[in-house]
Amino acid sequence: QLQLVESGGGLVQRGGSLRLSCAASGFTLDDYAIGWFRQAPGQGREGVSCIGASGGSTYYADSVKGRFTISRDNAKNIVYLQMNSLKPEDTATYYCAAERLSSVRAMCIVIPRTRSWGQGTQVIVSS
Repeated sequence: QLQLVESGGGLVQRGGSLRLSCAASGFTLDDYAIGWFRQAPGQGREGVSCIGASGGSTYYADSVKGRFTISRDNAKNIVYLQMNSLKPEDTATYYCAAERLSSVRAMCIVIPRTRSWGQGTQVIVSS
């Protein structure tokens, strides 16, 4: 069974940093584009950043450009999201997802209802 497990969330002050991890079990990430998504209380899920299977292409939402960096280590079967200069509006539950897609932009922008999600990891940024 394909499974993704998110970790690394926590409580951090404005301006702080966190690194989220998305670990795969039951499959290898090599052939999959991976995306990080977030959902704040009372809001819909939005794409934050996505990375292609080889790591050569990335997409960032405008709200996180210059602050977040997505990377992947296919040897370890993990994708990371380094989050710097965190703001209270980054507060949300963060999820990762895997898709066999060539367009990282499409993966981040189009969120089908059938997409599978892990349990997520909560990020709280205090002001």
